[in-house]
Amino acid sequence: MNETILLQCGELMRRGSSSFHKAFDGLPSPRREAVHVIYAFCRIIDDSVDEPENSPYTIHELRSMFLKLEEAEGHFIWPALRWLFSSFPQLSQEPFLLQMEGQLTDLTFTHYETMEQLESYCYLVAGTVGEMLLPVLRDDDNEEARSAGISLGMGMQLVNIIRDVGEDLRRGRRYLPLEVLQRNGYSEQELAQGEVNERFIAVLQELKTEALAYFRRGLDNVRTYPPQSGMAVELAAAFYAAILDAVAAQDYNVFHKRAYVSDEAKVLMFRRTAARYPLVH
Repeated sequence: MNETILLQCGELMRRGSSSFHKAFDGLPSPRREAVHVIYAFCRIIDDSVDEPENSPYTIHELRSMFLKLEEAEGHFIWPALRWLFSSFPQLSQEPFLLQMEGQLTDLTFTHYETMEQLESYCYLVAGTVGEMLLPVLRDDDNEEARSAGISLGMGMQLVNIIRDVGEDLRRGRRYLPLEVLQRNGYSEQELAQGEVNERFIAVLQELKTEALAYFRRGLDNVRTYPPQSGMAVELAAAFYAAILDAVAAQDYNVFHKRAYVSDEAKVLMFRRTAARYPLVH
């Protein structure tokens, strides 16, 4: 395997999400490189829908080439994926196909009515990532761990939705379910105008409660992972949960500001988490 190809995946992850890169950087090889490949492919899938002008492929081209993976050429992701599936034979292609199916819905289904619809979407675009990572992060096929991995991914997607309300509206999408808006007395007109008031804050807090519940379920069995993997999962969850605090710190103005977690805060979270994993270092 050409090491440069794996380094390119790692660089794509570092540029795309410094939080994820830092969280998984302590994994031993080849688990670390496998996470880089999974992230890189998911990033390319995401960009094919959200930023098609910057993507090497359309979502349809990606799916077609993935289905003929042994023949796919023209980008470093294809040999990287071949390496991934050959190094981790227990890894299924199914969650990757579901991930693409979820991203395809963004092209046609842009306004959500119910939490049930939103949760189905969160599973497809993010719960599946938990399923992809599971065979890479641990060596056994554990149904409880699979369920936890799905929950963690779905919680992270809810955080993304909270953080990116304004950005998504500018793309013509409303992930905040209409039933949640109505339950909290916040109108679609107010949303379109970017009004931050107590009713909007109540909408975000309802989704925040859901996200944190997914995180709790996602971390239920983290101690059954190999120590380096468990620490990586805890770090990823901590970094993402901290985005919710950053949203609150900027008074829930997610229309014009992108909430982010400072490097200093990440260092503190890293130290706190590492203290629970003394054998990792």
